[in-house]
Amino acid sequence: MSKIMILTDSCCDLSKEVIEELGIKVLPFELTFGGETFHETFDKSTEEIYEMMSKSDEIPKHAQITPLQFEEAYKEMYDDGVTDVIVVSINSHGSGTYNNAIIAKNDLFDDHPEIAGKMNIYNLDSKAYTILYGYPIMEAVKKIRKGAEAEDVVAYLEDWFNVAAMYAVPYSLKYAKKSGRVSAAKAFAGELLGLKPIIEFADNETATVDKIRGEKNIVAKLCDCAEKRMTPQTPYIVICGRDDTLAKEVEKEMIKRTGRKAEMYAHIGAVVSANIGPDIVALLIRRKNK
Repeated sequence: MSKIMILTDSCCDLSKEVIEELGIKVLPFELTFGGETFHETFDKSTEEIYEMMSKSDEIPKHAQITPLQFEEAYKEMYDDGVTDVIVVSINSHGSGTYNNAIIAKNDLFDDHPEIAGKMNIYNLDSKAYTILYGYPIMEAVKKIRKGAEAEDVVAYLEDWFNVAAMYAVPYSLKYAKKSGRVSAAKAFAGELLGLKPIIEFADNETATVDKIRGEKNIVAKLCDCAEKRMTPQTPYIVICGRDDTLAKEVEKEMIKRTGRKAEMYAHIGAVVSANIGPDIVALLIRRKNK
């Protein structure tokens, strides 16, 4: 009888409570900030990290999850009787974590040849960040609990990663430019004119797809951007940072346009905040014609 588990990293931005409830194995990113080193989600909550960021101009630094950490997690799951491990990693273009997960799989089978053929490991690149892969992981667990086979769950996740996109408006590009991980920020030159970008996160890439003049236009322009790209009658997710004021307005506007409430609200965690800032409003959708 098969026993399927999902292994991911903490940039999926699922809460500790959800992680425990769904039985997801999460390897946390280690962050260094304010003279402290800690693991996001498990050592400090998102709210605590927002508070730290509000009092400092420093940008948190985070390290990749190492092959050794992955190998130890694989071995632990094998010892627990797991037959299929579905590993979902942060965007491979923004972190070496995905490659480390693959290295660890090869090391595991080299170090423990008795495991080969007894436990399958599926390494998936989420191609993105935050709840863009946290949400489908939650849905995948539901499928597993209903008896889905590992191959079917992998197919569902791969389809989602190919069609999903996040459209985000950062209130400031300070963090994105300093981190250098959001390539669209480097090319955006409208800040002096009072413009804000709508950045698309999808397919392992970032791109500025529209520009907004004035904060009063953020809600309408962001909803325009998402609505024209989303598959009709599919769920959408509202994403924000430490301030959810605009997020609530975005949902009100989307209800007017689609007749549907948001599937969920999500707050970006420490790793994403370090790269794009703690102040953001975004929509996550399933794109059409993909």
